[in-house]
Amino acid sequence: MPSSSQQHIELPIAGMTCAACSARLEKNLNKLPGVKAAVNLASEKAHIEFDSTQASPADLVKAIQKTGFSVPDQEVVLELEGMTCAACATRIEKVLNKIEDVSATVNFATEKARIRVAPGAATLDTLIAAVAKAGYAAHESIGTSREEEKQRRAAAYQKELRIFWIAAALTLPLVAQMGAMFLGHHEDVLPRWLQWALATPVQFWAGKRFYVGAWHALRGGGANMDVLVALGTSMAYLLSAVVTLFGLDQHVYFEAAAAVITLVLMGKLLEARAKAGTSAAIEELVKLQPKTARIERDGEIIEVDAASLKLDDIFIVRAGESIPVDGEVIEGDSSVVEAMLTGESLPVGKQAGAKVFAATQNQQGMLKCRATGVGSHTVLAGIIRLVEQAQGSKAPIQRLADIISGVFVPVVVSISLVTFSAWWLIGGEFTPALINAVAVLVIACPCALGLATPTAIMVGTGNGAKAGILIRNAEALERAGKIRTLVVDKTGTLTLGSPTVTDIVPAGGSDEHTLLRLAATLEQGSEHPLAKAVLSQAASTGIAPAAVTRFAALSGKGVSGEIDGAPYSLGSPALAAERGLNIDQTTVARLQQQGKTVVVLASEKAVLGYLAIADALRDSSVGAVKRLKAMGVEVIMLTGDNAATAAAIAVQAGIDRFFAEVLPQDKAAEIDKLKAQGLVVGMAGDGINDAPALVAADVGFAVGSGTDVAIEAADVTLMRNDLASVADAIDLSRATLRKIRQNLFFAFIYNVLGIPLAALGMLNPVIAGAAMAMSSVSVVSNSLLLKRWREGQ
Repeated sequence: MPSSSQQHIELPIAGMTCAACSARLEKNLNKLPGVKAAVNLASEKAHIEFDSTQASPADLVKAIQKTGFSVPDQEVVLELEGMTCAACATRIEKVLNKIEDVSATVNFATEKARIRVAPGAATLDTLIAAVAKAGYAAHESIGTSREEEKQRRAAAYQKELRIFWIAAALTLPLVAQMGAMFLGHHEDVLPRWLQWALATPVQFWAGKRFYVGAWHALRGGGANMDVLVALGTSMAYLLSAVVTLFGLDQHVYFEAAAAVITLVLMGKLLEARAKAGTSAAIEELVKLQPKTARIERDGEIIEVDAASLKLDDIFIVRAGESIPVDGEVIEGDSSVVEAMLTGESLPVGKQAGAKVFAATQNQQGMLKCRATGVGSHTVLAGIIRLVEQAQGSKAPIQRLADIISGVFVPVVVSISLVTFSAWWLIGGEFTPALINAVAVLVIACPCALGLATPTAIMVGTGNGAKAGILIRNAEALERAGKIRTLVVDKTGTLTLGSPTVTDIVPAGGSDEHTLLRLAATLEQGSEHPLAKAVLSQAASTGIAPAAVTRFAALSGKGVSGEIDGAPYSLGSPALAAERGLNIDQTTVARLQQQGKTVVVLASEKAVLGYLAIADALRDSSVGAVKRLKAMGVEVIMLTGDNAATAAAIAVQAGIDRFFAEVLPQDKAAEIDKLKAQGLVVGMAGDGINDAPALVAADVGFAVGSGTDVAIEAADVTLMRNDLASVADAIDLSRATLRKIRQNLFFAFIYNVLGIPLAALGMLNPVIAGAAMAMSSVSVVSNSLLLKRWREGQ
């Protein structure tokens, strides 16, 4: 029998590159006392059994780090059960965050907890046990169980619907009697024993969920909406039962207790349906994933499960079919609609070498493709993960609501007690005092507060995904709406990012052919857009680059090297000036004033000529800048190009302010200077050299056609390489923030007005129950109005 001190832990390992790495790590772990470890290179995990009296998880992590590897934080997503209001979410979040080295965010709208756990800090069982101790149930959310989870919720909804209809049928005669009272018939229409019989199953069968929820909350040391409903309806029910049992000459309130429970059940059903609508974007994305794929086998095309495809598998996509996985075209010519990725409805031409993406729609031709991304590694799967993370995150604007939700129920119970005491002491009658206290309990509900922010975030991020705007988290969504200054990179953001050589101006006795050959030789191998333009021009004229030695890249200035033993340089006019060479300033100024970038080719002693390179402005850039200005956003251009060229492009784009000749490493510093002026600064870029600036900005926007580095560094990824998408993202953020503020206003004003009215005896408990039931529904419905938002408006 194993010792109780014997424990097992599984740790993810980052940094292993070969079998030698895993063997060395395994050897070092097994040197620790009481430790037996097995390291799997393929899964990048260490499976460790250890004696807790001789070693701790912290010792294991320390040994791994000492070996030269790292243990990344783990992210766990829990599906929560039993939450009924925002106070529940606040309670669970508080309990989880009490665990050492655990950071948790609980989303009441999605009924999920997203938890970051430091290596070895807590196991899944520990987290689930903490949730259970707080009075709720939880299980790990696994991607493959999405359909199962959907079915479980549908079954639970149907069960609650049946309970509601039975409760409504039992409550209807009681409410009808209450209607007769309003018409002046004050005697009981139904015998009291019958009223009691009708109200009892509603109270204790249909209302069981409120008692169970209240017990769990109180046992966990908190209080929630269930406490308010159970307490309020029980007071009305028990008073009526005592009056009936002893035959007292006093009105009974069975109808109030039953109607409140039935109305709250109805409100919860409507709320559940509305909440389902907020996650519709995720459901639509999931539905896009093709279920089957066609592969060629033994000369025949057969249909297989798309999930069975592996990297480098060859698959066939016929006209009209969806592409099953990410891939590269190896044969065929067609066009593909990529609207689900970019929001752009126009088809994109695809030939051999072109990339294709899962769930996009092939049009007329047949394509043969090689799989480059399958399963959870497709672009679509990445979008779904990103949207889910954003929908599960918490915006800073929600903090006040969280604080209030945490103390809301105790405060309401206190107000109810004060109401009861004041009415009884001043009025001298027990029944009105009790009924008004019940009305206070019933009218107050923290649900609307808890739903105000997350439901709007869910709809907003879902809308963004449909428009090709992927928002990393709720904090970025909130900050984007506050942007008043947007810094944009020139090349690839304002311009097409595919510059071409427009002018070749020889000097010093050189000729165009020699000039282009030397320039192409110096630029070969470079990934810079200007280098590609030179190499493309050389290739189009049949010029092959020669060999270059002693090559050097001069950051932000140009390149240099030796060709046939002679030194040459190719770069900005400033580089030639630094080397003491005479430049034809008239030629340079003329070309720069046309918005062209001028590079100078020089030998060690003289300038050999000038190449002018132009990168055309995007058709949409002028309109996007104009729209951003109309939104109150100042657009500033940031470029490494010279001042004259930058000025020409700025004039064409309608930009009033720009920074030119900024080296890549200095871009982030320029962002910091703007932020130091108290401005909320956004940065839009697409290159590796933009990554530091994207991180430095309050909100970084990376275009999807940009590099992976830029996308990783950004807060918002734009699937369309278009500045207009930045305007859309800011507009979407502002629309979402407006909804959040409206929701919070409605939630606050509802309770600010409702509780005093109930305390003053101006609200019947049934009316209070109906109002409470509709408060959450109204907030969620208001969030759903965000679905009307459209890009480009």
